Amino acid sequence: MIARLLKTTALGQAAVAGALLTTIASGTPAEAGRAAVTPRQLQQALDRLVIRPDGPPGAIVVVRRGGKRQVFTAGTATVCAVRGGLPCRTYRRPRAGDAMRIASVSKTFSGAAALALVTDGALSLDDTIGTVLPDLPAGWHPVTLRNLLNHTSGLPDFAKSPNFGPTISASPHRAPPPRVLLSFVEDQRLAFAPGTAYAYSNSDNIVVGLMVEKAAGKPYAKVLKQRVYRPLKLKRTELKNRAAMPRPYMHGYSIEDDGSYDDVSTDIAFGGYAWASGGIVASPSDLSKYVGAYVGGDLFGKQARKAQFRFRGGDTSSPPGPGRNAAGLALFRYKTRCGSVYGHTGSILGYTQLIAASRDGRRSVTFSINTQAAASLIPALRRSQVKAVCLALGK
Repeated sequence: MIARLLKTTALGQAAVAGALLTTIASGTPAEAGRAAVTPRQLQQALDRLVIRPDGPPGAIVVVRRGGKRQVFTAGTATVCAVRGGLPCRTYRRPRAGDAMRIASVSKTFSGAAALALVTDGALSLDDTIGTVLPDLPAGWHPVTLRNLLNHTSGLPDFAKSPNFGPTISASPHRAPPPRVLLSFVEDQRLAFAPGTAYAYSNSDNIVVGLMVEKAAGKPYAKVLKQRVYRPLKLKRTELKNRAAMPRPYMHGYSIEDDGSYDDVSTDIAFGGYAWASGGIVASPSDLSKYVGAYVGGDLFGKQARKAQFRFRGGDTSSPPGPGRNAAGLALFRYKTRCGSVYGHTGSILGYTQLIAASRDGRRSVTFSINTQAAASLIPALRRSQVKAVCLALGK
């Protein structure tokens, strides 16, 4: 599987980056139509999604409206397989408690940790790489924490380095330390002067994680436990450098050329290879709790939240979320026909994710499928996501 993955360019990036942490390019047209969305219409949209040739084996959506939670599922969390002539194992629907890889939704967790430390005074949004992490390349020193959180840093993306794929191939189940990931691009200059342009880079959040460690004086994973998991009582959320998944979990699949599914859930230790940029494992239930608190401002102070909600229009999350996208600090605004929600998307081998909530955090959506969406699936996926958003907003 790893060898085949390293050769493919089908998802649009060179070497392994395309299948691991890729940005899937797509336009962001305004969504048409004004009719209110019903639960039945959302369920029908999910049912249509999983029967597409390029569709996922399964999908699960959690919609929250105040204290009311609705869970919608379609397809299966585990593809039935015949082995050794034995009967197929039983299909089962995805469950809200299933663990799954949340990909770049992990960037909101590094944002939450960093903004909590900003609120404490341990960090400032104007702190630079040079003042906090002087061992990183001198050419990167002017980049601020603010630049990192809204992808205006100009840092080269380690996931696009030609050295990244061979490193995974040599040790897929045990990743090197985060500093080594950055070493793949440490000889490269900034793509532009910090703050002058937008470019989504997975290196940004690796540096954010290292800044959090330096400011807190403890490992990043421990900071997440103390500042995010425990306050919100997230029981199925973790960041560990291993390929294994905590059971039970929603299996992640790649779609082969013949239409069959290949289980890629435990092929790569993404907790290390994506780390603060995309390595977290969580359940839909935990994400539903988390997104309301994160967007609603429960994890850090008002001044940090005010800075977070300054958006740059025309910038796109990876993959693009529903409606028109705009980038804030570790947060995107998704302006749909039913109103605006705020959150993040994620795309990684085996999974595609969306979390989003109203500004007060009381209405939210988590939308998960168990394959990395191909470019051909993105328009249909976004239409289904809009239906979920409209249902959450009651429009």
